Amino acid sequence: MTISPITDSVTVLTAMYAAEAEYLAAGGPGEAPFDLLAPFFAPDVVLHQAAALPYGGVWSGHVGLERFFLAMSRVWESFDLVEQEFLATGETAVVLTQVRARARATGRELAFPILQTIRVKDSRIVEVRPFYWDTSAIAGVCAM
Repeated sequence: MTISPITDSVTVLTAMYAAEAEYLAAGGPGEAPFDLLAPFFAPDVVLHQAAALPYGGVWSGHVGLERFFLAMSRVWESFDLVEQEFLATGETAVVLTQVRARARATGRELAFPILQTIRVKDSRIVEVRPFYWDTSAIAGVCAM
């Protein structure tokens, strides 16, 4: 019997979400060190955000993720992950997250789901693809 190291996606993602909460509590982008999150992401990680979002585009590597978190913090005053459900686990995890957020520019609030596919390899996140039900509603809440 061979015992493999803990590399399952639930373990990696649970630890990453805890580190993300610590990062945001410590001040987040521009205030807290990205070092809190870096161990959970492969150096060549790729995050694909819907182009219609204020922070849309492809964000690559640790530097790209730092820039993404900064862009998110400019858009959202708060972005709370209210509930998460792991729908599939393995090398590709599927996570359904209920979000409650408040736009920084308008002060308007919105609750919405995000479905993410997250690929994990060698205990690190290598790719994230979030799917939003209504990018227009999100952009609308954020626009002046």
